[in-house]
Amino acid sequence: MDEPIRRGGRPRRSSAEVLADAAAELFLEQGYGRTTVDQIAARAGVSRATFFNYFPAKADVMWLELDAAVAGLPGYLAASTEPSVVRAVEQALLAAARAHDPERVPWAVAQAEVMGIGPELVAGVAVRVTAQHEAVAAFVASRTGEQPRSLWPQTVSGAVLGAAAAAFGVWVTDGVGRRALVEYVAAALTPVVAGLDAR
Repeated sequence: MDEPIRRGGRPRRSSAEVLADAAAELFLEQGYGRTTVDQIAARAGVSRATFFNYFPAKADVMWLELDAAVAGLPGYLAASTEPSVVRAVEQALLAAARAHDPERVPWAVAQAEVMGIGPELVAGVAVRVTAQHEAVAAFVASRTGEQPRSLWPQTVSGAVLGAAAAAFGVWVTDGVGRRALVEYVAAALTPVVAGLDAR
């Protein structure tokens, strides 16, 4: 489904990236609220139906980079042979950070105020954080024999994902001088994981 679209003389990008970039341009020009899916599709040179092949709703186009960053997390967790469940989660998050394309910075976070993205930003983050939290808690529970809603799986998931989210936010706002995402995530996770692993 993800056949690349060519736009002018620019390098080949995926269709989802072209749509996300078109949306970013429009959100900067006229604000999130005044931009329609039809306008995004027209700017990208595709049909409205094509937009919905990649994104369930207009708000989802803002999260292409974040979704890509965490897409591999369940697989990394499932493949882990690390004996410490806390270290296994740390390694999975570091692998996800390493795999993230450094050129794809989530503009919805970096330019939220300029684009007029308010409640949609909060709602979009909440949905994605909740999904990842549930995945990590379920993994911890499967390793420890507890229920995902038990205190320890919830604590591990909340602590490590909170640290990773903080690192991601700082990485985004560091601008053109930012280092590799994995460096930020590693620095944030190190003290948190050390404390949890000492339990």
